[in-house]
Amino acid sequence: MSHLKSDLAEKKVTFPTCKKAQIIELWCAEPVFFASRELSDTYYTEGVIGNYALAYALGWAYSPYRLTGTATTKPTYIEDLSDLDCYILPAWAIDNHISYRFERFNALSDAYWFAMSNNRVVINREDLPLKRTGKKPSSYRPSNFPQTGRLKMIERGNLFETIVFGEVELPEYIRVGKFKSKVKITVKKESLIEYLPTAKYPCKTYLNSADLPENISYFSFDILAIPPVSILKNLQFEGEAWRIDDFIVPANLKFCQS
Repeated sequence: MSHLKSDLAEKKVTFPTCKKAQIIELWCAEPVFFASRELSDTYYTEGVIGNYALAYALGWAYSPYRLTGTATTKPTYIEDLSDLDCYILPAWAIDNHISYRFERFNALSDAYWFAMSNNRVVINREDLPLKRTGKKPSSYRPSNFPQTGRLKMIERGNLFETIVFGEVELPEYIRVGKFKSKVKITVKKESLIEYLPTAKYPCKTYLNSADLPENISYFSFDILAIPPVSILKNLQFEGEAWRIDDFIVPANLKFCQS
């Protein structure tokens, strides 16, 4: 033990600022949708709930549902999350079992006249003469809001699991996803965070690639390329680590640090 303490002193190890963690279960009371991938008019949800989405859903940071003006071009994850003294991992499906549902949505107008423009439904018939002369009326310009298509959603009843770092009080329900779907939170276990010295470790949890510390080495991992930041799973790494019950993760995880 004395040898370990001297090693830690020499390496100036940063112990976790929080001492406890909670392993929680998320139960989807409603279908959950994120636009993880967009192929033509079909929008897919991956089988994971990102930790940035969970941080906002837990009320640790606030962002308006709709952004306007210059706010639409500049995400504020760093400003909103990087100073938090708590942390949460991306949530993964328990036993890798997850079910989906497909839904078709249609927001076409029920007006007497309408037409499809560039990713937009046009209802201003008086703009049609301008279009025929080569001009582009404002109602014909593209929109970022799709009005027809299909959604692949996480079905209600699915169970996810993740770990919350820090002594924070959790609500019983949160709302996540594009449609603010209702998700129930159950604390399965509380655990102390145990420090592990530098060595090679396997990690069974999902990890946000932007939240990993710089002083670890990666040997292998699978990647889920989804916005805003790719998620890693099955990571094999070398570096300092934390143990939470049966889970081992890289030490010093923090929002938006790389």
